[in-house]
Amino acid sequence: MARTTFKHSLDIRERQNMIKITGKINADIKESGIQNGIVVVYCPHTTAGITINENADPDVVRDMLYGLERVFPTKDINYRHFEGNSHSHLKSSTMGASATLILHDGELILGRWQDVYFCEYDGPRYRNFYVKIIEG
Repeated sequence: MARTTFKHSLDIRERQNMIKITGKINADIKESGIQNGIVVVYCPHTTAGITINENADPDVVRDMLYGLERVFPTKDINYRHFEGNSHSHLKSSTMGASATLILHDGELILGRWQDVYFCEYDGPRYRNFYVKIIEG
């Protein structure tokens, strides 16, 4: 029986970052042998997330993090959460904890300039994400 669930670990050194994980997902697809179906990428952390965005210009990642920081600043005297990372929870909930992708003929259906990103908002941290490949 083919392996269909994969766990990945990331050692993230930056406070906030978006890391391309499409290559890891593609390796999982190849290992599974599944050609058609759905791929779910899931982040089990409340201060991180998963998103799909542009991969051509690194300034997009910078601008995304900048924009999120403007909307949800790291420091705000009105935050009450005792751990001091309310901004990370807000960013995570806004971006989401998962992405669902279509797998067709062994390839993810992504736009020309798209990649899947793991988003860190409360680093540095040691993080995990999961990939589930569902045949169909």
